[in-house]
Amino acid sequence: MEKNNYQGALQHPLNSGFNASSTATEVVKGIDLTGKIAIVTGGNAGIGLETVKVLAAAGATVIALARDLEKAKKNLHCIPNVELETMDLMDPATIDAFAKKFLASGRPLHILINNAGIMWVPLQRDSRGIESQLATNYLGQFQLTARLWPVLKAANGARVVNVSSYGHQMAPFNFDDPNFMHREYQTLLGYGQSKTASNLFALELDQRAKAHHVRAYALHPGSIAGTELARDADIELFKQMGFVDQQGNMRPEVLASLKTIPQGAATTIWCATSPMLDAIGGVYCEDADVAELDHGHFGQDNTLGTSGVQPYSLDRHNAKRLWELSQEMTGIEFNIN
Repeated sequence: MEKNNYQGALQHPLNSGFNASSTATEVVKGIDLTGKIAIVTGGNAGIGLETVKVLAAAGATVIALARDLEKAKKNLHCIPNVELETMDLMDPATIDAFAKKFLASGRPLHILINNAGIMWVPLQRDSRGIESQLATNYLGQFQLTARLWPVLKAANGARVVNVSSYGHQMAPFNFDDPNFMHREYQTLLGYGQSKTASNLFALELDQRAKAHHVRAYALHPGSIAGTELARDADIELFKQMGFVDQQGNMRPEVLASLKTIPQGAATTIWCATSPMLDAIGGVYCEDADVAELDHGHFGQDNTLGTSGVQPYSLDRHNAKRLWELSQEMTGIEFNIN
């Protein structure tokens, strides 16, 4: 009987031996990536930068994609096996330009890590009128993966890894009004639905692509100290979510729960390289293992939870409906054959 993760059928921890404290370097220990080619979006900072470093150290050739090439050069200048390219997920033309260049190189692609993302932003739209978090956190993933499909297929054993978030629990995907044209914009709802979309995409991509030896995963990296994700955040949102007190100081229990950047990149690396996932895909992972299915909801105790995946982000009907909508919104026919 064919196995898939629709409705969370495969959402059971594999007892990987790792946990929330494991680092990316620990997770990849003993795995040789020599001869493998990887692409990492947002590879110039935060957990993306750590992901690039760890993959390269394990022997992979890594193409780091970034909006700011000068910043990328500064952060990655001394790391061997790394190539730098410019791409802006809010600008579809730059996605196509990069993909065309990579396809022209004639190389296969073994690992695609859709890491780049934004959060806490005010209402912004791209040139197509698409809300910025949806455009960056999800539709850019869809477009890049679709354009790179020929080289993923050519690898004869590739993985697509979507860096999602526990924040998907903030909102299901709103098929009636994904771009907030007819409802009040709330930045956390925009973020939540973009991450739900990323989960649904990994689910459906895996189901469609596994016959070609391409597997897909989504993951929550953890709440991480030292990244740039909160650079646009309003302190009032942090207060509302219980992250900080009324004086703006981070609560001790929140501070204690934060991961370091090396710990934050661990689940990405595990999804990209672990032999334990050779025969399973379409799953949502956290703490370097497959996550449990969660039937609760975000914000029950007014704080950010740390574990579990919502059934609505692994729903078969939602996944197939989103695939069709994504083709319509991007103008890209993503046929897997």
